[in-house]
Amino acid sequence: MADPISGAAIGAAFSALLTEVTNMTRKARLRRSLLKHLKITLKKIEPRVDKMSKMVGNRPEEEIGKLNDYLTNGKQLVQIYSTLPFWNLYQKHVRAGELKCLDKELSSFFQIEVPLNIMSTNASIKNGVDELKEKVDRLHAIQAGGFPGSCGVPGLPEIIVGFNHHLAEVKYRLLKDDTKVLVISAPGGCGKTTLAKMLCHDKDIKDVFGQNILHLIVSRQSSLKSIALNLFRHYGKNDCVFQTEEEAKNQIENLMREMGPNNILLVLDDVWSESESIVQQLRFQIPGYKIMATSRFLLNSLDSTYELGLLNHEDARTLLCHSAFPPNGIPDGVPDDYVNKMVEFCKGFPLALTAVGASLCRQPLLKWKITLKKLSEGQSILQSDKRLLHCLKTSIDALDEFPITKNCFLDLGAFPEDMHISDTLLMDMWAELYNDGNDVNNASGYLLKLSSRNLVNLVSIRKYVVELQGYENEHYYVMQHDVLRELAVHISSQEPISKRKQLFMEIHGNEFPKWWTQKTEQPINARILSISTDETFISSWNEYDLNAPNVEVLILNIRSNHYSLPQFIKKMSQLKILIVTGYGTYPTQLDDISCLGSSSSLRCIRFEHICFLSSIHIIFKLQKLKKLAFVTCKIGDALPHIILGERRLDRSALSVIKVLRKTCNTLKVCATKCHYTLPNLTDLEFDHCYDLKILPAGLGNIAQLQNLSITNCHELDALPEELGSLLNLKTLSIHSCTKLQELPESIGSLLNLKLLDISDCLSINVLPQQIGQLSSLTLLQMSGCRGLHELPESVSKLLKLKDVICDEETSYLWENVGADVRNVKINVVEEDRLGSFMKMFGNYVTIPDHDPLRTSMQVLMKNNYFG
Repeated sequence: MADPISGAAIGAAFSALLTEVTNMTRKARLRRSLLKHLKITLKKIEPRVDKMSKMVGNRPEEEIGKLNDYLTNGKQLVQIYSTLPFWNLYQKHVRAGELKCLDKELSSFFQIEVPLNIMSTNASIKNGVDELKEKVDRLHAIQAGGFPGSCGVPGLPEIIVGFNHHLAEVKYRLLKDDTKVLVISAPGGCGKTTLAKMLCHDKDIKDVFGQNILHLIVSRQSSLKSIALNLFRHYGKNDCVFQTEEEAKNQIENLMREMGPNNILLVLDDVWSESESIVQQLRFQIPGYKIMATSRFLLNSLDSTYELGLLNHEDARTLLCHSAFPPNGIPDGVPDDYVNKMVEFCKGFPLALTAVGASLCRQPLLKWKITLKKLSEGQSILQSDKRLLHCLKTSIDALDEFPITKNCFLDLGAFPEDMHISDTLLMDMWAELYNDGNDVNNASGYLLKLSSRNLVNLVSIRKYVVELQGYENEHYYVMQHDVLRELAVHISSQEPISKRKQLFMEIHGNEFPKWWTQKTEQPINARILSISTDETFISSWNEYDLNAPNVEVLILNIRSNHYSLPQFIKKMSQLKILIVTGYGTYPTQLDDISCLGSSSSLRCIRFEHICFLSSIHIIFKLQKLKKLAFVTCKIGDALPHIILGERRLDRSALSVIKVLRKTCNTLKVCATKCHYTLPNLTDLEFDHCYDLKILPAGLGNIAQLQNLSITNCHELDALPEELGSLLNLKTLSIHSCTKLQELPESIGSLLNLKLLDISDCLSINVLPQQIGQLSSLTLLQMSGCRGLHELPESVSKLLKLKDVICDEETSYLWENVGADVRNVKINVVEEDRLGSFMKMFGNYVTIPDHDPLRTSMQVLMKNNYFG
């Protein structure tokens, strides 16, 4: 019979195992995380082992013997595992499995076989929850390269490229006296943590903060108590217990004050939106104390945010090559063109470049060819490495508690990559899909939530943004990174085609999907259907029917020169929104839209970059249509013929009518009754329609119109007198119509008009006296009206006018306005002189933002070469 095992023997065996794990963690290079995880487990059970060794006589011999075997055999296993040669991958794999098993058995032994009485009390349960949260935080720390149980700064990656200018900017912002909290914000996989580590290791930062740089992972499950435990254990105080969050906060503040008068930098890595309040509570009024946080969300309530961009092509190529090739550089067998194409597919995402490069490391040229071929044929870059997919998908999984917002993110996959999407278009679409078409403002909340989580970028359409309370006339372009769009497409495509809520199709040439041509997936139950065709698509759709009765939003993305709307639209009885966009060099000529005559449920139609050569009267028979938009469209004579029905008035006739109206106010000019009055249309938009020269007089027949937007139509030189018949009009925007010379006198009849925008109408030199009759006008935008030299006296009657947005030159016009409107706030914006100069040339001048010619023109503007 074997001698009984003493408590001292148990303690010695445990110490030997812990010492071995600690030593080998420093030495081992491969699978070091396994040893670190085992070390966490040993540290966790250490108090219980100590207690058990003191009460060996009161425990079953079988229990004590099993623990001794675990400890003794564990030490031998760690020694074997850590000394295996690097090339013996099989043995490494086997021993790694045994280490995981040991870790699991030790945890299970103390959780199940050795239950302690204290675990039955409520206090113990509470401590157990804290331990669980702490373990999660520690696991996150291990994944990020940190040290368990420590708030030390993790080491730097082996190679870092493209971050030097980011480091300089972040360092400058952090060291500013008025910065208390700085947030580095970007989507997952962009290198936020890497940049934070660089900052912590920077010499200038170390000179300022010395040893008082503390690094913590703030996971979704973190609390102030778990953060306090980590901080106190970092300083060797392992026996601290915090009963409440408030107590933890107070103790953290006391700890920070004790570290004074030296400066302190607290780095909070991977802060989720749910933990923003934790960052706020950690803000203490302590001299020299600063917080730097990284987050994939925009934490707007904090002091300063640095939005981290993606890598440029040169830096992206360097990172890919480091991951894909051995130290000697690109082998002779891999063409340089292959490398550049692979860099383009990764879209500047550091994580994507590293993951894809690793998947191609030491692979033959054939592997490169196959991968490039798949990517060029539409395979997502996300399929190259599960790490990239997992990293990005966590941001989307966090939207599970906001199912509508998550659907909105997935809806964005319906639009082509690298494109600007109108925010009004998205809000109209989401209002119809998720709010029964009633609350557009609520739909805007979905967009803001996506923006706050860095899942979309909002770019102001104008050069300036004036934030005025109560006005929502500022609009944005919505942009999404290509990899995030691929993520939306990937998630949407996980279900069978017939069950998808969003169905996105790309047709190359005339090659339709097999499920469509063979009718193996009918009917389609999607609410959103997006069909993208390339420049070689020539089908008239006659051969291809589609049964999609539940589609509410149809998005057609076109690259060909000619196109006809598919006839299966007639079967879409639930269709509410139609978006037709041409993405070719020239506007796509739309040859046939007759199928719209059967779309009795349509509420919103948007045509973008489309050419109309014939009448489109069919649109104006849609009784439920509420919103109609033409953007960068070539309209020709299609619209004037429609709105006036069978009778057309040329420009000379309209001029005569205008003169007669001025002569005799009682004169009524009646055109032939319009057959197409669009009784429910509330919004009409013309933007960048370069051949739009005159609006038809019959515009006044649209009785319910509330918002009329005519922007960047540089050939428009007159507005019809019938504009005054739009008695329900609330907003009128005539922004950047550079040839428009005057407003019609009938504008005084618009008694419900609240917003008038005539900004950048360079040719307007006088405002009508009747403008003073706009009794509801609260906002007037008139910056860039360089031809306007005085205001009519009647503006003093605009008693409800609250805000005027203008440039410095036009602001002087308001100095002599009557006392009744002296309380009007004059908001002066900086004039975009280059923009105004280019508007004078309309569509004849197109200079990209980064073209050297634009820079030269800016220099000339600065030196007044253009007056």
